Parts: sequence; structure tokens; C-alpha cells
Amino acid sequence: MTDTTDTTGAAAGTRAGAAGLDARLVVRRAAFDLDLALTAAPGEVVALLGPNGAGKSTALRALAGLVPTAGGHVRVDGTDLRHLPPDRRGIGMVFQDYLLFPHLSALDNVAFGLRCQGLGRKAARARAAAWLDRVGLAEHAAARPRALSGGQAQRVALARALAVEPRLLLLDEPLSALDAHTRLEIRAALRRHLAGFAGAAVLVTHDPLDAMVLADRLVVVEDGRLVQRGSPAEIARRPRTDYVARLVGLNLYRGHARGTVVTVRDERGGAMIDLNVVDYLEGDVFLSFAPASVALYRSRPDGSPRNLWQARVGGVERQGDRMRVQLEGPPLSAAADVTPAAVAELELIEGSTIWVAVKAAETRVYPA
Repeated sequence: MTDTTDTTGAAAGTRAGAAGLDARLVVRRAAFDLDLALTAAPGEVVALLGPNGAGKSTALRALAGLVPTAGGHVRVDGTDLRHLPPDRRGIGMVFQDYLLFPHLSALDNVAFGLRCQGLGRKAARARAAAWLDRVGLAEHAAARPRALSGGQAQRVALARALAVEPRLLLLDEPLSALDAHTRLEIRAALRRHLAGFAGAAVLVTHDPLDAMVLADRLVVVEDGRLVQRGSPAEIARRPRTDYVARLVGLNLYRGHARGTVVTVRDERGGAMIDLNVVDYLEGDVFLSFAPASVALYRSRPDGSPRNLWQARVGGVERQGDRMRVQLEGPPLSAAADVTPAAVAELELIEGSTIWVAVKAAETRVYPA
């Protein structure tokens, strides 16, 4: 990939038709390299997803100017910000640990950025008060951060970021420090405010629900590289890596299709198995199916044609009102979701052998 760094920096000016975020982030570290192209249109929320250490937070901090880049560009509305310090980039940022000034009231925390923009104290506090009212905290304007709950503090941090009317809003795990009930409330509030935000927004999260609810588009990063991007529905329907498959709750395999038969190699066991599918394809493919579509039997079942093999129970754990059974090959490893009653009835204990069945109609196949 060619380095498209704009060496003139902010002097490049604004380019017509270049609204929103257009970035290529190149960060070199001793044990890690990030090279990621990232775009976000005005009014669009893009979520960065990936396993720990994938480079999500590094990318966000590179956008903000908090991490030095070795190349690339960071253009917002056509202006390259890469050579500008963080406080001159016109970017709003919300951190997972809020980073409110402890000696300032909620009102003055929100007014701080406005004062830095040159707004007078009275005008800045008036605009800050309006923002606190918008996030439902007008009655807490005089409170210091230590007197606020986690949810309230995060709403103050969001108001502070939005009050300066940034062209780009960055959110770094904004809900991760909240308890489950507060998370639900703040997620709904954040969705409302993002819906009314005219600039581009980039959200970093490890929670697929946050991403699915808040983002218009997902960008999946692994080992500092983009591995998949698309709408939440597209990502959920057609995962392309094991990480994404686990994220959306699917069993995923690479295979080779010959019509309605796909030969799959189990990466954990190395064995190969032919699976019958409904979709007709030729060549290298991905094959997926949901854990809920996996049926388990103590003895070999009779009946309608289905994909059938034996596996070893590797473990059983509760997931909500269902039980997730990890099945180990050869010939094929998979996850199955069953009821607690089925665990007892089938005597699903670690090390036991079980028959596994998946109907062809429950599989989904698409080009690799």
C-alpha cells in the first residue's frame, strides 16, 4: 500500500467533497504494527471491534494525536490533522474512565473546552448548562465528579465532548466502566445523542451489543490490520474470522465447496469432513451455523438426512437460560446450545462422547 501522507499538514486546506473522516493510520511499535484505513461519513457512527491487543485503542489515540504515527493521514472534512497537536484538531473524545477534572463542577467541566475555544466565561457556562440539561443533569451542575455516579459522570464527559461541536467524536469504551443497569440506560441515551450528532463518530468497544446498537458500520481489526467491515447485519450474517464468528455467536469453518457438499477441515483436530448444505457453490467458502441449530443425541439418530458425526464433550457452561456445550473433534469441533434439562438427560459431562447433527438447511455458505 502506498503511503499517502500529506507532508503539508493542515496547510493542505479543505478539499471539496471530502466531508467526514478519511484516515490511514500507521503506527510502528517494537512488538506491534498498526496499518489501518478508516473512513466515517458525517452523521455516521463506525465501531472498531477486535480482540485485546488488536490495535483498536491505538487507532483511536492516533486519530486524536495522542499516539505518534509513522505515516498515513488523518483528514477531517478534507483538512489533514496529522501534524496538529491534540488540542488543535477539533476532536471530541470520551474516555472509558471519564477523565473529568476533579476540582471542577460538572458545569465547569463541560464549559472547559468552550473556554479553550475562546468563549467567554458567561457564554461558556450558559452553553454548558444547556448541554447538562440535554443529558438530564441540570440539577447536578454544581456537583464535583466525586459526587456523581458512574453513569452521571459519563454523561458529563459526553456533554463536554459534544459541547465544542467537534467535527469528529471519538469514544473509547465509553460504557465499560458501568454496571449492567446503568450501562443499559447510558447506551440508550448515547444512541439518542449520536443520532443527533452531525459529525463523524468512531467508537471503540469490545462489547458486540454496544456495537450493534450504536454503530451504523463495523470495522473489525486483528493484529493491527482490517479483517472485515460492513453493516452490523452483514457482519453477523457472514463472519470471516473465528473472532467475528464468536462475537456474533456462530460456528465458522473454511472449506471447499463442490455443489451442495462442502469439505471442511477442523483446524483444532486437523480432520476433514463432508457437510451437506443447501446453497450451491464451487470453490473456497466459509460455512457457518448457529449453536442453537446443533442437535445432540446419546445414540445415532434415524430420520431425515442431516450432517452427523461424533464428538467429545470438552465442557459445559451456562449462558443465560441455555447451556453452551463445547464439542471437540475429530472430525469437527463446534459449540451447541441446549437446555439444562438436555444436559442432565444426555449426561453431558466433560469427556463423554455424543452424536452431533446439523441439518443442511441450518447451514449458511458464502465465498471465502
